[in-house]
Amino acid sequence: MDDLNLNTKLAHRRIAETAVPVVLFALLAVTASLEANATTYTLSKSDDLVVGEDQTIITAYSDTLYDLARAYSLGSEELIRVNPGVDPWLPGAGKLLVVPGRHILPSGPHEGIVVNLPEHRLYYYPKPKRGGPIQVITYPVSIGKMDWRTPLGTTHVIQKQKDPTWYPPESVRKEHAAAGDPLPPKVGPGPDNPLGAFAMRLAAGNGTYLIHGTNNPIAVGLAVTHGCIRMYPTDVAALFPLIPVGTPVHLINDPVKVAWVDGELLLEAHPPVDAEGQSFEPDIDQFSDMLKAAVGDTTVAIHWDYAREVLQKADGVIATVGLEADLPTPPEAEPASTASATPPAGG
Repeated sequence: MDDLNLNTKLAHRRIAETAVPVVLFALLAVTASLEANATTYTLSKSDDLVVGEDQTIITAYSDTLYDLARAYSLGSEELIRVNPGVDPWLPGAGKLLVVPGRHILPSGPHEGIVVNLPEHRLYYYPKPKRGGPIQVITYPVSIGKMDWRTPLGTTHVIQKQKDPTWYPPESVRKEHAAAGDPLPPKVGPGPDNPLGAFAMRLAAGNGTYLIHGTNNPIAVGLAVTHGCIRMYPTDVAALFPLIPVGTPVHLINDPVKVAWVDGELLLEAHPPVDAEGQSFEPDIDQFSDMLKAAVGDTTVAIHWDYAREVLQKADGVIATVGLEADLPTPPEAEPASTASATPPAGG
């Protein structure tokens, strides 16, 4: 595929991707329905790789990006990152905002719970009932902050607690005491409990890591926890009854995700995280190598200038960066000669 043809086709795709539907909703009118339904997707087939859709909204005077992020099942940074220059506390009325609701499903097993740390997002794959639909449920989460990392690898849920009591580890109590904010040895259920109303304990770290709610929902989507995975209160309340003890939990670090859909190479990039869960500027060469590895041996025409731009932005918005290449048609074989290869004998 020549560069001009590739550029033209990708330009058309970029126009289509930016022409997302405009939704004129008042926040209070849609919050309940969004929180109840917007994160559950039914897959048409088991190998579907992309769920959701991007959209745009018009802000009302009373909106904040933090409220809107929660209403649209996003972490606050997800919404702030794709709307640069907008004041998150006072965006004002009549602002056009992009709401990034389209996701490429992470690589690896599509079973149990999958948490992709750079994405700050949890995916849950319920076991489909016989003859029932295949579904995935996804929620924004917080992960570990500096010096308190969320571990990687496969673990599982070993305990579930409603209205848990929090016993701050000694290291956490020392940290708070040094900051002039001493903690008691235990915090019972209620509005002051940072675990919220529901907690699921993981086997990782001898049971020290939890998936739980929060009494500070504004921080969901940030690297602010002591290694635990924190969810919006309504989200964890919805997820908690669905998760049996023993459910596998896969903690992965995939800042670059790709998918082939109808001959198009889709790319979704997020800011990479370091060993402590902190986001940092992407190394474009390293990201490019990740993209090449993900594409593998597939014959594809990639618009590398655009792909590097998407990788540099790392804003989580899916973009079409390549098209399946047309293999060159092999030349037609010349017809076999009917003449003898042996010269005629002389007379």
